[in-house]
Amino acid sequence: MDKPKRRLVIVVRADPVICGHATEARGLAEVALTRGFDDVRIVTWPIEALQAAGLPLKPLGELLPYSPGITVERPDPVGDYRVPDGRHLIGLAGRLFELFADGVPTVCMSMYLTPHANAVVEALRSVRAAGLESDVTTIAEAVGSDITNVVRSCLEQGQLGAAATLFTTYLANDRCVAVSAYTRDLIIDAAAQLDLACGTRFADEIAHRVEVSYPAVDASRYTELDPSDVDTALASRGLRRDGYILFLSRVAAAKGADDLIAAYRASAASATCKLVIAGNGPALDQTRALAEGDERIAFLTDVSDEEKPLLMNGCAAYALPSKPRPEFVETFGIALVEKMLAGGGPVITTRTGGIPEAVGEHAIEVPPADPAALAAAIDRALAMSPAEREAKAEAARAYAMRFDRAAVFDNLFAPVPESVHATR
Repeated sequence: MDKPKRRLVIVVRADPVICGHATEARGLAEVALTRGFDDVRIVTWPIEALQAAGLPLKPLGELLPYSPGITVERPDPVGDYRVPDGRHLIGLAGRLFELFADGVPTVCMSMYLTPHANAVVEALRSVRAAGLESDVTTIAEAVGSDITNVVRSCLEQGQLGAAATLFTTYLANDRCVAVSAYTRDLIIDAAAQLDLACGTRFADEIAHRVEVSYPAVDASRYTELDPSDVDTALASRGLRRDGYILFLSRVAAAKGADDLIAAYRASAASATCKLVIAGNGPALDQTRALAEGDERIAFLTDVSDEEKPLLMNGCAAYALPSKPRPEFVETFGIALVEKMLAGGGPVITTRTGGIPEAVGEHAIEVPPADPAALAAAIDRALAMSPAEREAKAEAARAYAMRFDRAAVFDNLFAPVPESVHATR
């Protein structure tokens, strides 16, 4: 077998995790095959580890296949029970070492700094410390939870060393990107707080180096829908076109499904439309409890990647009333972009975090945690004339096309030369 000429490695929590970055990784990997990379690998976690972590997962039997040329690797953990938390990280770093040391020019992108960028930086440091040749360029993509879930908690609890270590790992990469301008500002602000607390100098370097690279979406999966497929999918769920309000996302406290249930019940739309809450996540049981006994509210926990755009296209309106929480702030909103690409009823959301960058001026916006305003927005959406609804859907789709995976890939990887020559 011929040796690859150019490799892309993406380190990420990949499918079956319900996460926008799993979708992004798939999109970038697919485009890479058309842009001169002849070996594309997604290095991720064993299924058993994802299940044990309690992460929301898609149905394992309904995952979309990757194109030939994309290899998904799930390195086994290394060591025994005496290495309780580091076994999988060592497995990831070990496999990356092997890929970095085989002489193939490689671009390696990590999504989430903790722990994926840690594994990349450690693997490359080990290759160079061992005196081996390496031709590797690294790109680290920071997401909001890297800051809200890690750095902020470190600052609040006085764990300044842990926060400093995260920023050091981030800046050890050749390129540093953030998923939105909001996220970039969040990172700079957190770095400034750390600098003030312990005399470091991260904020200036981060402000100078960090670029914005929006998540990549496969637009064709949403813009080329067959209306008969939509009708068939809806019928199988006992739904009718324009007969339901849709929430389709990870079911977590910050996503606002609780506010949506209260708003739906207060809206005039509840007399004619169902509410469909599609997804899984840590707040699913609490959300189900809020809807108990209400036959107008349906929960779908087994929506496949193929069914998702069909449900989005057929809904009367799509609502994602995200709200800021200490553990999570919506730093972009990939599901909102997917919905705008799919067409159908209008998007209802909030101006939380990076959502304005995802939707532009193409959503009905309400204040976060405001069920009364959300109820009014639902009724406003359903009162649109067919002509107004179609015009708004077309404008929303045109805006969302800027996040198509090909455009995002070319913007992200254009600065990466054919031969990366990153040996240090």
